[in-house]
Amino acid sequence: MNPGLTMVHRPRDQPTFAQSHLTLRPYFPFSLARNRRSLAPWLKWGFMRALVFCLAITVMALSIWRLEGERAGLVQIPLAVEGGTPATLHLREGTAPAPVVVIAHGFAGSRQLMEPFALVLAQAGYVVATFDFEGHGRNPRPMSGDVTSIDGTTRLLMDETARVARAALAHPRADGRLAYLGHSMASDIVVRQALEDPPTDAVVAVSMFSEAVTEDAPRNLLVIAGAWEARLAQEALRALRLVDPTAQNGDITGDPALGTGRRALVVPQVEHVGVLYARAGLEAARDWLDASFGRDNAAPAPWRGGWIMALLLATIALAWPLARALPATHPTPPIRLTATRFVIAALGPALVVPLVLAPFDIRLLPVLVADYLALHLGLYGLISLGLLAYWGQLRGQFPLRAVAVAAAVAGFGIVVLGGVLDRYVASFIPHAGRMGVVGALALGAVPFLLGDALLSQGGKAGLWRVIVLRVAFLLSLGLAVSLDMERLFFLLIILPVIVLFFLLFGTMSGWVGRRCGMPAACGLGLGLVLAWALGVTFPMFDPSVLGTP
Repeated sequence: MNPGLTMVHRPRDQPTFAQSHLTLRPYFPFSLARNRRSLAPWLKWGFMRALVFCLAITVMALSIWRLEGERAGLVQIPLAVEGGTPATLHLREGTAPAPVVVIAHGFAGSRQLMEPFALVLAQAGYVVATFDFEGHGRNPRPMSGDVTSIDGTTRLLMDETARVARAALAHPRADGRLAYLGHSMASDIVVRQALEDPPTDAVVAVSMFSEAVTEDAPRNLLVIAGAWEARLAQEALRALRLVDPTAQNGDITGDPALGTGRRALVVPQVEHVGVLYARAGLEAARDWLDASFGRDNAAPAPWRGGWIMALLLATIALAWPLARALPATHPTPPIRLTATRFVIAALGPALVVPLVLAPFDIRLLPVLVADYLALHLGLYGLISLGLLAYWGQLRGQFPLRAVAVAAAVAGFGIVVLGGVLDRYVASFIPHAGRMGVVGALALGAVPFLLGDALLSQGGKAGLWRVIVLRVAFLLSLGLAVSLDMERLFFLLIILPVIVLFFLLFGTMSGWVGRRCGMPAACGLGLGLVLAWALGVTFPMFDPSVLGTP
């Protein structure tokens, strides 16, 4: 060994200079291996967004295809009615003249809501007429008359129903025979109208309550009710037992072929709206009319309610990938409230607003309780926003870019989801006379939902806070009704609408708020959607009627 050399021992796992510096490796400026941690969330959410988007579009397309298939072979044309009542005639192509069935919707309903019955009966060969009562749907004529008198509003609605019947009977495809089908409010209308001209051969009353039913009138009466509307289910059995005190649910008394038939059917596991989609009820109505007119149809009723539910859920699901596609830059400052301050902001308006508004009887809008509701919403929202401003929480909450996001939220709710509702569920496109009502409601709905969105932090607040906000508002409306039951009773009708609104649109708004970090954008957009939904739903009344004590 050379004494001038020093031995250096290299561990076996340590690379040599050549191995570490001279080995050729491919160079990637963006290495998946080195960035897998940062890429993993992006890849996961990107894949999920694409998957949900594709699934939602697929389910929507399939649902629409099935729903539109129910119209196959039908002709749906406008029916000209004296007085301008909007009406639609549903005819099956290539069939012989047949009896006319006039279908009438209930309070706050429309022609679209009665399409399950209309399509089933039209496919069975009947000449079916649906229409919007005055004050409802796209009928520009407001309701009028005394709502507490049979000779008031009831008589006017009976006259409108008779005009529709005469127009349908004048069609070349009508064979001169007539039947009525009515839901809820309209059940009483069609029962009473069946006792007058033009002569009626059969009546189907869905969710009926009518004091005009007797032991032998009207002819061939079928009463359908949902098991979950217990009071109306009892009314159905009462009408049946006027003829036979021992009759049970589903029994038939008399003979429909002779005009003496009567039956009550309580459909299990459905309520006031679900009864319109229940296949048992649809088939029972068709079979009853067939027995009354000597016809025969055995085809099963379509599963319309299920496809509508699938379409609505898919449309709502579509909002999630669209929300994820929004920019997530520059969120507004977070709302920071202690639990005490939050409870004050949530419960304070709920108690104060009904008490402040109780002494006032303001009737400015031609829609039942819409003026009160606009004031209730507006004052509620202003108190919430005022408290947030007092606590210094509104600084930086209203950037200009929030307007664009709010427009996207409102556009999706009104155009996309609203278009689905208008086509398959209920009228959602207003006539010109309702736009002023929508605008007035927006003055209240926007401040209310701005305050709600900020207090819930655009969907980022704890679940208990969201629940407190929702329950407090519903209790506030309940308190208002209890303080003036006679004037504000119809507010109870919108409580399910408000709950459904919070569930559907609140969920979609939460997706947007958590993505963009701008609660005000969600509140502004949802306020416009709520104003639109309420403005197209409530019946319009003649202001002179609303102004009477």
